[in-house]
Amino acid sequence: MSDPTLLAVLALSQGAASEALPPQFVEPTTPPAVSQPQAERSPQVQPSAQSSLPTTQARFEVQPDNAPTATEFSYTVRPTSGTQLYAQRLAALRSGRLYTRLPVNSYQAIWRKATRQPTYQQWRQLLTLEARAVAGGQGNNRLSVMLGDSLSMWFPSDRLPSNHLWLNQGISGDTTWGILQRLNTFANTRPSTIYLMAGVNDLKMGYTDAQIIGNMQKILTRLRQMHPQAQIVVQSILPTRTPRIPNARITNLNQTLQRLSDRYQATYLDLYSQMVDYDGFMQAGLTTDGLHLNARGYETWEWQLRQVETVVARR
Repeated sequence: MSDPTLLAVLALSQGAASEALPPQFVEPTTPPAVSQPQAERSPQVQPSAQSSLPTTQARFEVQPDNAPTATEFSYTVRPTSGTQLYAQRLAALRSGRLYTRLPVNSYQAIWRKATRQPTYQQWRQLLTLEARAVAGGQGNNRLSVMLGDSLSMWFPSDRLPSNHLWLNQGISGDTTWGILQRLNTFANTRPSTIYLMAGVNDLKMGYTDAQIIGNMQKILTRLRQMHPQAQIVVQSILPTRTPRIPNARITNLNQTLQRLSDRYQATYLDLYSQMVDYDGFMQAGLTTDGLHLNARGYETWEWQLRQVETVVARR
């Protein structure tokens, strides 16, 4: 089997994603002002879906507090903020590489100096270019996609199984509606597995359970249409230690997500029960801030993910 790293590099060098990066990727000398995103509760007030990303400046920013605090994946030096992670992934793309196939400390000289917080639109643009590179260089190699918010975005790349390609499509602060609007980003890839986790930011922003489930239904419908060959894995909403998010709602939503998974012939991955304590909160030893995961939290997730990967690989 061809090496996936070389395939990704080949795709970039031969033009799969070789066009010049858009203007918003260029670091300005003066960082722009950061505006705060507004909660969006229904399709009527959401931006419409787009098949290609605009080049205009985005107004929806990734909130700084959505990145894990005191990230502690290992002693290996790695990005610890969304600004640094974006700079690392952008540097990898410009070099014709895919960041999930590189050491986690790659391009330190670049990301350590990064100061500009990327916008939501810039993250979408970056994810589009990464997906385009994978689509052009996937060949016969297996591909798994992680789709979600900051929890998925911060999944340590060195904890992903290294025997096939991985595409991370997580964006910090994203909601089920936001994810629904950007499914076209990786439409031309051929994933064997898609790991979907979403909903916690919806709860933070005040979405109703009906809105969350309705959006998840639309996401699953679209994924089934766009990637009929893929095994879709619906991952449970994780418990939290945040008073703003009642864990009773999370439990009810997860029960509905499990039934929804059966309806769409998807696999339901129950991470909630692996991370909840006796009082119904996330285990304190698994989280940095009551919402995001620390190294032990990602180890727990990784173990469950590898069980799914083993089953899928045998098919």
